[in-house]
Amino acid sequence: MSIACLAHGYQEDRTTVTLSRNRWLGAVALIALIVLSACSSSANTTAPDSTPGSINVSGSSTVEPISTGVAERYKLANSGFNYKITGPGTGDGFKVFCTGETDISDASRKIKDEEAATCAAAGIEYTELKIAIDGMTVMTSPENSAVTCLSFPDLYALTGPESTGFDNWTDASALAASLGSNTVFPNADLSITGPGEESGTYDSYVELVITPIASKMDPPQESFSRPDYVASGNDNAIITGVAGSPTSLGWVGFAFAQENQDKIKELALAKEPNGTCIVPTEATISDGTYPLSRSLYIYVNNAKAAENPAVTDYVDYYLAEGTISTVLETVPYVNLAADQLAETRATWEAAKP
Repeated sequence: MSIACLAHGYQEDRTTVTLSRNRWLGAVALIALIVLSACSSSANTTAPDSTPGSINVSGSSTVEPISTGVAERYKLANSGFNYKITGPGTGDGFKVFCTGETDISDASRKIKDEEAATCAAAGIEYTELKIAIDGMTVMTSPENSAVTCLSFPDLYALTGPESTGFDNWTDASALAASLGSNTVFPNADLSITGPGEESGTYDSYVELVITPIASKMDPPQESFSRPDYVASGNDNAIITGVAGSPTSLGWVGFAFAQENQDKIKELALAKEPNGTCIVPTEATISDGTYPLSRSLYIYVNNAKAAENPAVTDYVDYYLAEGTISTVLETVPYVNLAADQLAETRATWEAAKP
């Protein structure tokens, strides 16, 4: 009820109710206080108090859209919250994280032993939190009708350490056949564009595709991709490179490939030679049938979280019910299963200040 309404009621009743001037002024002051308090309570319901502060996040270009989406939503209700989120790559992200320059590191793979050692030497303790699942899409140009499915042995023959110098698809035929593949490669130029070594997508590709085969070769081969391809830490540049050659080959995170389906052609994959070809989709990545998938993470600097409430509140919001699932409606990654998300939340609850 407004003060005006109450005052009007007072005027109507003044013949039966007599108040001294001072008592009347006191009543009006009390009513005004009540109304102002009610207005304040109503405002807090729709616009919660802001947690002032800033966070600095860097790392995986794959995870960057998720962390940015969370930050944008959080800022809508917290105007005092500010953020800087960049995506130079998982490896580059850990470099600055392990020197204390960032609060959170986005990662499309687990931290490596040597990176963890660098953090430990700098006295930086952290909490690893799994937040989603992603696949990696192997792709070619839409003009390349000759290739629709590749096996892991095919990919090793085309992109592994023994394929240096191969500039025609057929150059990989003998190596692929020696690994049990009967794939017929086109007699066409081979132009490869993919992530650079600073990228978690590169590391995951090598771990899943190259290493298992390289380690079984006689003699065993080094676990890295061929060095003579166009490497970039920018996913959009990879898309442009693959789209720019009619018989190209490349790989990138599933989300970026989904966003650029009009420019590239996604290839189905089989883990074993001549195996079942699986197309990358949210369903096949989630159920594990698509062989080229990986978990996505954020790493939180524990000391930064303890000294900066904005870091803790941001991560709380990140893991709150409905946050990631809502963000993933616009970014095509895959939600964790309920038990995996519960485990992530429990890890954070045990670690946070």
